[in-house]
Amino acid sequence: MSITAAMVKELREMTGAGMMDVKKALTETDGNMEAATDWLRTKGLAKAAKKADRVAAEGLIGVAVSGGRGVAVEINSETDFVGKNVDFQNLVRDITKVALETGETVEVLKATQLNGQTVADVLTDAIARIGENLNLRRLHVLEGTTIVSYVHNAAAEGLGRIGVLVALNGPEDKALEIGKQFAMHIAATAPLALSEADVDAAVLERELAVQTQKALEENAESAKPKPDAVIHNNIIPGRMKKFLSEVTLLNQAFVINPDLTVAQAAAEAGVEITGYARVAVGEGIEKVEEDFAAEVAKTLQG
Repeated sequence: MSITAAMVKELREMTGAGMMDVKKALTETDGNMEAATDWLRTKGLAKAAKKADRVAAEGLIGVAVSGGRGVAVEINSETDFVGKNVDFQNLVRDITKVALETGETVEVLKATQLNGQTVADVLTDAIARIGENLNLRRLHVLEGTTIVSYVHNAAAEGLGRIGVLVALNGPEDKALEIGKQFAMHIAATAPLALSEADVDAAVLERELAVQTQKALEENAESAKPKPDAVIHNNIIPGRMKKFLSEVTLLNQAFVINPDLTVAQAAAEAGVEITGYARVAVGEGIEKVEEDFAAEVAKTLQG
């Protein structure tokens, strides 16, 4: 497979690695982006990629809670200016309220009535009125004994760039108090899963492959190589344990008191975290970069 300049550019932006390293990674993996990323990580050449740098979608997350039920709704717009538009804010707030009452999926929510119209039709009218394409992209529902919500980068009450929901068991007053702290922690750390048991098997398999290859290559290049048993029974499991402590909520160091894990902080408060949701505007949508000069030149050429 031929390696194009666009592929090199994309992988450099994803990993922060140098151009020659990126080219070699793509060549070694026959142009497979995911495999090339892992190859760079194995060699210690990939830097932490910031997903936000690749996100093009704008808009708002709406959150609402009632009793033991909470919802987080993402509605996208084309520009961030729309997020400051009161009309758009009211739209997101109204749809979030409907979701809290009846929504289970995006499809069900779009078919639900809002002010005498379906939510889908309300969105269509808003597109014509606001002048930008709007998209009801995601709905997350969380249920539990006590649900606590938090909005980061708030544009208005219950509306912002990141919406978090946390479900807790335990005395309601304690759950509400520390639940807000846990929600803020989740907004900041973006855990992949609640606990080790909840981590996707494919994610674990991929990480294990990377850490195994990395450890073996480091050992092969070491002036004092360690026995294979040490590599497989100590070093690799140790690195996987560190990985899980960084990506699972209950095992993360609590940002408000790093001497405790989140699970330990919950236990000290007399509560248990049973679930969470973190929804950020534009997550997973790749940025479409436009060459403005080229676009103008093309227009002038007719």
